[in-house]
Amino acid sequence: MLEDKSPQRTSLSQLGEFGLIDHLTKNFDVKQPSTIKSIGDDAAVLDFKDKKVIVSTDLLIEGVHFDLSYMPLRHLGYKAVVVNVSDICAMNAKPTQITVSVAVSNRFPLEALEELFDGIAHAAKFYNVDVIGGDTTSSQKGLIISITAIGEANEEDIIYRNGANNGDLLVVTGDLGSAYMGLQVLEREKQVFQVNPNNQPDLDAYTYLIERQLRPEARHDIRDLLSKLEVKPTSMIDISDGLSSEIIHICKQSKVGCNLYEEKIPVDPQFINVCEEFNIDSTTVAINGGEDYELLFTIALEDFDKIKANPNFTVIGHLTQESEGIHLITRANTKIPLKARGWDAIREE
Repeated sequence: MLEDKSPQRTSLSQLGEFGLIDHLTKNFDVKQPSTIKSIGDDAAVLDFKDKKVIVSTDLLIEGVHFDLSYMPLRHLGYKAVVVNVSDICAMNAKPTQITVSVAVSNRFPLEALEELFDGIAHAAKFYNVDVIGGDTTSSQKGLIISITAIGEANEEDIIYRNGANNGDLLVVTGDLGSAYMGLQVLEREKQVFQVNPNNQPDLDAYTYLIERQLRPEARHDIRDLLSKLEVKPTSMIDISDGLSSEIIHICKQSKVGCNLYEEKIPVDPQFINVCEEFNIDSTTVAINGGEDYELLFTIALEDFDKIKANPNFTVIGHLTQESEGIHLITRANTKIPLKARGWDAIREE
């Protein structure tokens, strides 16, 4: 579907493992004061002094998490960093370093990995994180990417999933569901292309949705924004697997119930239009879609006035006693048990 415009193909075997590492990492600069030693030794050395260290890791596997028929390698590299940085942001911490490991089959030339690492480098620069190490190896199953993200925070600033209380407000950043619908558009156009390779897709009407799928952004701005507003959430999680799944995570770990209001869920107008085009219920997608990488958090009721006028935040519900359960309140004021129907990496289809 995406034409390879680069005829040059340099076999990875021409460089060897260590030559490849040197080639791909030569442009990574060290900017974080906590990075004492990065790439070039047996291990990286970090010094966080009196800060707490936050660590998260994710795997991205070709055919499971991404499809290279419509995912450009540069975008994939960028997104691979985003999904890990988002986890650090969800702890109310500052991302500082990442490690990058890749496994590749022999169908990938050097130029393909240069594209991938160009996206990684661009994301690292944007989020101001140092690339401090990783690994490269061969794969018989296509492309596999593993990134570990490291962050720092004062102990009193860290926010967990288990701190929510009965009566807290449920708040979300940004809008939801667009990444999922972007994926549906790309999958549809892939199928059209497979039938007729001469039929080039016109994606102008879906720009925002496709961008949310192919190149999402982690909400690294929220930590400072909440600090300036003097608001400390009682719990927080990033929306990677779907709003419903993330709400249930918070409720179970905090031992509370929840009322989520359908009419309050923030969605983009383009998202509504495309849901109608695909004849898909927009609320179902908004609460189950996943890959939005927005932040879901809870705040004490007395903090509402501090955030109510801020366009970054939408109050979408409130927490209740655990015995009341976890529910969606529809626009018709019907109370429906909320089910986790978002992404599950090991659930059988």
